[in-house]
Amino acid sequence: MGHNWYVSAFAAVFAQTPHGWVGAEAILAEAEHVDDIADLMREAAVESYGDPVVLLIEQDDDWFAVVRLDGEGEPRAYVSTVREDGLGSLFQQLVGEVPDGDPGGDPALLEDFGLDSTKLGDLGESALPGDALLAVAEHAGFGEEFDRLRD
Repeated sequence: MGHNWYVSAFAAVFAQTPHGWVGAEAILAEAEHVDDIADLMREAAVESYGDPVVLLIEQDDDWFAVVRLDGEGEPRAYVSTVREDGLGSLFQQLVGEVPDGDPGGDPALLEDFGLDSTKLGDLGESALPGDALLAVAEHAGFGEEFDRLRD
């Protein structure tokens, strides 16, 4: 099947710096393991001197994921709908054994930025992935950066 399922995915990584959030599109085409995602996020943090780093991913109109990395820790993730194939399988490694089609991970991972776990869960159920991620970005304080990268 190759890597063509990445075409309809959008991913961007945001790092919190002393001057506010800095965003960049993230290329996941080479990522095959969850460590690749952590490496990609660490690179973004180093380039922007930012910490924490938040990765937002949407796949078609199917699901979204929010991944957070603090310093040298392990990435934490929330996935709105766990999928066992394609890009989804990468994030399943982060959230553990969750049935296909269910949300998984840590919905409280952005609570310190004012996004409570109930809100994140509600977004997963009620909003299209792109709209949900915009709401996540706005809550966390990088809505403008997210908008800029989406266009």
